[in-house]
Amino acid sequence: MTLKRSVFDPQGQTIADALHTMGYAGVQDVRQGKYFELEVDATTPDAARAMASEVADKLLANPVIESYRVEIEGDKEQKLEVRS
Repeated sequence: MTLKRSVFDPQGQTIADALHTMGYAGVQDVRQGKYFELEVDATTPDAARAMASEVADKLLANPVIESYRVEIEGDKEQKLEVRS
């Protein structure tokens, strides 16, 4: 999850400034974020994705200011990553 583009990201800006000071002038922008890994019991990848999205909307993310995406890893084990 990261803050939406319309929301100021002070930590990302501090990192970008530090990188510029270190000589990485090509870095245009930095958005900091976090991710969660969920192991769920679901019958299909679509069911796992739906569950993870619901969990993110209700608990893990603040959808007013944060964006997220759900990635599914593997077919048998529905290991989900909820990322920015």
